[in-house]
Amino acid sequence: MNENNLDKSLVGLIISLSAASWQHLGKIENPITGKVEKSLESAKMSIDILEMLKDKTKGNLSSEEDKLLNNTLADLKLNYVDELKLSGSAGTTN
Repeated sequence: MNENNLDKSLVGLIISLSAASWQHLGKIENPITGKVEKSLESAKMSIDILEMLKDKTKGNLSSEEDKLLNNTLADLKLNYVDELKLSGSAGTTN
């Protein structure tokens, strides 16, 4: 990716929301508690915010930004569905 075609604030926002989603999916540990915690409801909220960001910025992103956002959303959605199947519900689990 060419750094010149990426808005650093946008990339930071995408990475931040992505990290929160991975944490809520139980894929990475909470940096504060050091524990792996799962909340599918919170993961869905972060994914939904990224989806809203995609909708609101449609046509205004560079091809690199668009690719980053789309790939991030695809990875998160696939993992969310996998976790949903494992838990058997869309609620919060520990």
